[in-house]
Amino acid sequence: MPTGLTPCHCVVCQDINELDPRTQSTVDVIQQHGWQVTMIPADDQGPGWAYTTGLWHSRRMPEVAMFGLDVRLMQTILNQLAQRAVQGQPLEAGRERHDVASVPVVFRAVDYRWYKAFFGTAISYYRKPPFPVLQVVWPNRDGAFPWQAGGEGLLSHQPRLDLHPDEHPVGVWTQDL
Repeated sequence: MPTGLTPCHCVVCQDINELDPRTQSTVDVIQQHGWQVTMIPADDQGPGWAYTTGLWHSRRMPEVAMFGLDVRLMQTILNQLAQRAVQGQPLEAGRERHDVASVPVVFRAVDYRWYKAFFGTAISYYRKPPFPVLQVVWPNRDGAFPWQAGGEGLLSHQPRLDLHPDEHPVGVWTQDL
């Protein structure tokens, strides 16, 4: 962990020695690479997603999450974003980036009330929120994002995690809340 920062509540900082195999695997990957990308593939219930764990612990940078594309593509994009952040290109809510995908992406701060539904590996690692997460949001073919006129159709592929769950339009992302 970077020096001069308040310790987080993760399993490493809390010196928890007996971990389940999945959490131990996460710890090992984070110790080796600085972060891990967890991928949840699409299934009958809905689109897939991917997210990082470890950026907050190792660099005090927000974790990043992405939804609705092929999980391998999202893994590549999230790894590129994390690597560039480590090299000095910050991860900030509201920032638009044009250098990691064939389309621009925008970072949106995730409301913590979504964490339990989507970020189980990170919760197991950090033990409890808060740890910041930014959603990497991509536009439709016309360049509209989900919060813009014409972009509403994207909500079936990627949620609006910047909204309180009660404010999110009903759909695939809210069915289990």
